[in-house]
Amino acid sequence: MSQLLLNLRDLACGYGDQRIVQNLHLHLNRGDIGCLLGPSGCGKTTTLRAIAGFEPVHAGEIQLGDQLISRAGFTLPPEKRRVGMVFQDYALFPHLTVAENVAFGIRKHPNAERIVREMLALVNLADLGRRYPHELSGGQQQRVALARALAPEPELLLLDEPFSNLDVELRRRLSHEVREILKLRGTSAILVTHDQEEAFAVSDQIGVFREGRLEQWDTPYNLYHEPLTPFVASFIGQGYFIRGQLLTPDTVQTELGVIRGNRAYTLPAGSAVDVLLRPDDIVYVPDSPLTALVIGKTFLGASTLYRLQLSTGTQLEAIFTSHTDYPLGSFIGIRISADHLVVFPVQGSIAAHETLREKGVRRFSA
Repeated sequence: MSQLLLNLRDLACGYGDQRIVQNLHLHLNRGDIGCLLGPSGCGKTTTLRAIAGFEPVHAGEIQLGDQLISRAGFTLPPEKRRVGMVFQDYALFPHLTVAENVAFGIRKHPNAERIVREMLALVNLADLGRRYPHELSGGQQQRVALARALAPEPELLLLDEPFSNLDVELRRRLSHEVREILKLRGTSAILVTHDQEEAFAVSDQIGVFREGRLEQWDTPYNLYHEPLTPFVASFIGQGYFIRGQLLTPDTVQTELGVIRGNRAYTLPAGSAVDVLLRPDDIVYVPDSPLTALVIGKTFLGASTLYRLQLSTGTQLEAIFTSHTDYPLGSFIGIRISADHLVVFPVQGSIAAHETLREKGVRRFSA
């Protein structure tokens, strides 16, 4: 059996005659959990609906396993795709019990009762089968929706903003639980979300969308440390750009000093570049000649996020352990420890960030 499960080739899709997604290439291996991540209106839900069979495609094709399920002029009906769906609003039947909801898609299966028991145990609802949806909490209702989607043993599970109606702490906990459940069953899945923490907690691969195009399909680690475009660099995690000049393929001169990284760039020496910095790239050094003014701070428990201002007016963010406390208005010594040197040539829209830099405005924060 091929390791490849889902393959989208040169896909274009949308609503009616409007193409929202263009030139999309994406693949998912069996057992992996993928995520479509991006701001509202970027095309991630449109892509999910095309995979589910709810929307036709304008160009390209979608293949699930060894079966072609969509191409221009052909859409295999959703019920024939072996694809499960978990919706944002759960879509439970209010007049059916929890057990009846889970059994809905397998009513004719000879072992339906056993499967329902197994599914309810899997999602930690074994004792709630006789209750009705209105008697459950939001988290419990989402577990029922997950159990119902998994009961027919789909080849692929699609989850459309499944945790958006839950509070922050429950969303965090349930996202980890869902990943464990899917991995335990070896179920492949595609999640749609605009929440980066949720995407990182659940997914093996993440696709970052922008205005209907896929900017990068990669692991969470690579998206954070090795973004391929300025948009991915700015959208993933907290980050900002400072202007620099490339001295050698792996060193850049900036107002923070010379930064040497772990990769080489082929741009000509002397090129103006924008250098990506993350809060964890700023290190506290008491006796450093480079100092910054503490102008803001956010206590996060184990760490504190500081907003710092250099003598030039440029503002940065840094994250330090919370064992030490630097008051507002104090100056602290810092240095850059950016082993993952990420730079982009100054051209097009990136050049606009120079204006922001001159005004001392933090450029990018997701």
